[in-house]
Amino acid sequence: MPETATGSAGARLVGPGAVVAVLSLLVLLGSGTTALQLTAAPESAVLVPAALALASGTGAAVLARGAARLPGRPGRPWRAMSLAAGLLALGQVLAVARPHRDLSTGGIEDLPTLLAVPVAVAVAVLLLPPRAGRRVGSRVLLDGALLTVGVAVLGSVVLDELLARIAGPGQGLIAAGYPLVGAVLCGVGLVTVTAVPEARRRSATWLLASFVAMATVALGGALGRTSATDGPLWDVVTVLAWFTMLGTGLCAAAADRPGELPAGRRALPLRGAVLACGTSTAALLAVTAGVITGRPVTAPEAAAAAVLLLLTSARTLSWALDAARLTRRLERTEGWFRALVHSGDAVTVVLDAAGRVTSVSGPVADQLGRTEEDLLGAALVTLLHADDRDLVERVAAALRDGAPDGLPATGRLRSADGGWRDVEVSGAARTGSRRSDDGLVLHLRDVTERRAGQRELERLAYTDSLTGLPNRARFMAALEGALDRAARGRRACVLLVDLDGFKAVNDVAGHDAGDRLLCEVADALRAEARSGDLVARLGGDEFALVVDAGPDEAMALAERLVATLDRTRRHGGTPGDPESGPLLRVSASVGLAEVVAGIDASATVREADLALRTVKAQGKNGVRASGEGLVEESARRSRLARDLPGAITEGRLRLVHQPVVGVAERRVIGVEALVRWDHPVLGPVSPEEFIGLAEDDGLIVPLQRWVLETATAEHARLVATGRELKLGVNISVRHLQARCLVQDVVRALERSGLPARLLMIEVTESVLMDDDERLLAELAELSALGCVVSLDDFGKGYSSLAYLARLPVDVLKLDRGFVSGIDTDPRGAALVGSVVDLGRTLGMDVVAEGVETAAQREVLVGLGCTFLQGWLTGRPVPAADLPGVVDGFDPGLLGHPSGEPLRVP
Repeated sequence: MPETATGSAGARLVGPGAVVAVLSLLVLLGSGTTALQLTAAPESAVLVPAALALASGTGAAVLARGAARLPGRPGRPWRAMSLAAGLLALGQVLAVARPHRDLSTGGIEDLPTLLAVPVAVAVAVLLLPPRAGRRVGSRVLLDGALLTVGVAVLGSVVLDELLARIAGPGQGLIAAGYPLVGAVLCGVGLVTVTAVPEARRRSATWLLASFVAMATVALGGALGRTSATDGPLWDVVTVLAWFTMLGTGLCAAAADRPGELPAGRRALPLRGAVLACGTSTAALLAVTAGVITGRPVTAPEAAAAAVLLLLTSARTLSWALDAARLTRRLERTEGWFRALVHSGDAVTVVLDAAGRVTSVSGPVADQLGRTEEDLLGAALVTLLHADDRDLVERVAAALRDGAPDGLPATGRLRSADGGWRDVEVSGAARTGSRRSDDGLVLHLRDVTERRAGQRELERLAYTDSLTGLPNRARFMAALEGALDRAARGRRACVLLVDLDGFKAVNDVAGHDAGDRLLCEVADALRAEARSGDLVARLGGDEFALVVDAGPDEAMALAERLVATLDRTRRHGGTPGDPESGPLLRVSASVGLAEVVAGIDASATVREADLALRTVKAQGKNGVRASGEGLVEESARRSRLARDLPGAITEGRLRLVHQPVVGVAERRVIGVEALVRWDHPVLGPVSPEEFIGLAEDDGLIVPLQRWVLETATAEHARLVATGRELKLGVNISVRHLQARCLVQDVVRALERSGLPARLLMIEVTESVLMDDDERLLAELAELSALGCVVSLDDFGKGYSSLAYLARLPVDVLKLDRGFVSGIDTDPRGAALVGSVVDLGRTLGMDVVAEGVETAAQREVLVGLGCTFLQGWLTGRPVPAADLPGVVDGFDPGLLGHPSGEPLRVP
């Protein structure tokens, strides 16, 4: 098995550092020797050969060291070159030893130099592939012969005058032998360049340059030794050519890549034939010019010129034969190509370098909707859609980068009827090599129907079927794109929008009403979002936006969304009477997170969701941006949500009772039961926090059942001691909407034995927003049982005074917001007075909540409010302490008595 370069792939014979160092040494030595020779210094007879010996020896050492890294055949050419450089160095060392030698006759120092020539030829031979893979054709040999004979003829013409003055056989040998050696080297070098594989061609080209420099050394040496002139010109040329020969030889070794030898055919470079023909032409012109000027042509020159003519004719004939063979092959290939093109369903379009259509074939009318005459001569980009006019450039760029990985590419092309067709570039190639001025061959196919199907599938896969908005998958893809843009410095944000009150719409008004609400919200989000933003529905009542802007603009958009979506209206009406449905309030909570490079899409969504849940925990209908503080808040909410069901079922909640006093009676006439939760880890939890959590998580009904049963049982024991007080219990509208409140109240009263007339059911004024007859029936049934119905937190939200008269309400409880500034705000006092008058007109008692100062008490009493509740008259206490609070109440807290007592509710 022949030796190969296996295992040496990637090995570098001579490193860049060594090349630079040796070339620097050659430049330095060349400068020094040139100066010595031009000044005709006496020391030049010793120093010049010494410099040549040093340079040659250094090159030999570097090449020998590098060749040792390549065992086997890959290193053989450079071991031979190291030997040739060593012989050159030896010859110059011998020249140094004979400082007074006769240059015209030569000497022992010329022997190593002559021996270096066949060794150099061996370098070229060893650079060729192994004999089994070596294919040196007749054309390569013709080019080598043309170059060799041409250089010999040129040398003969140039040295004509010199040869005429030859005085002896020694000088004749030098004058004729050195140029002949140069001619042989040039021919061998050219054959090597054209015969080596592509991976070694660069190295062979440097070797040819080295051989040309060696030929120059031979020619300059001949002229320098035999010329009668005393000038140093040829000596300087010879020495500089010597250094050039060493430098280019070193570059040849550095450029060799024996481990990258490819298999298969090797193309013959054109430059070899051009160089050979150019040299032979120059030689023939030189001989012809000599004849014209009267210079006699010698017999060897005439014979050589005849040989050149024969060789040139043979080379021309080979060119003609090659052209004929290639023409036949091209015609046969073109026939195959046309048959292939016409048998397929694609249209083949050939573009020139300017992008104009020069040829078109295939089913043009069927695929492109145009005739061949329409396309020929037209610039293809002018027929493409404005958004797709970079299609040709994209295809060309893909081809420039190597394999066309960007294919197939699709664009829209205008047909003759003015419509657009989706056209796919299924294949592409350059009309020539990879030069930038080459044209393109494109294979086009009509894919309009396929693209329409793909777009419909994409729409179904990435679109929410109810609202028509992009779905979660499309949102995540858009978020990934925003993350890519964020890595390039472009800011973006994510908004998560969750509807507040949507569950009530679904439960009370029905799922059809819920679907209509979702579509309305989708339309509102589209209207508020900007053109570069993406609006998506993630599922249920949760929406999301990818905002192409920073946090400030995203926050402004979020606040607009909250304001737009905060609406109270009727839902679920009949087609004939849309206003017949229940009145419900729907708002939105929004969480904001900035898109940060380096954080994945899921983490960004979690940040926004964390902000959204914080808004929910803080009362809803607002906006919150993500930040470090949200982590603790989210952890707290998650812990409470996890522990609240157990706290309800295992009795870890407790009740406290706050007194309600009558101004006229000057005593405690009732109490309100308030629920409290002391978490074992988080400590006391405010009712606003865990009651809102219970409403969100569907736990409000179990929670209030526990409160009803516990409060009525504790209050029944108090009543049994002779203290007949009313008991107020807060009830959520959600409990009313669940249609089980009456049953729960009846069960609690039966278990405790408490008379129904002593139980006051306190509902918030949000019940005024729902005129559902079923809610009215629930309240009316409670009133029929004998329970007192109270409207709690009156004035805090949306109150319909017209609807108030229809409710079976006995008591209005003023929200503490009215009371807090009543002693300093005349307008607030006027509002309280109007509510008291309204209650008196409707036959309702009015209780003021949140009374904390004597000044507030005086104003309220002056306005005619006869029932007070607050820290001024009594703080919430456990049931066990309530008897002491009732019996020990200080009437002095109510000021001086005045007027007649009013009816106790």
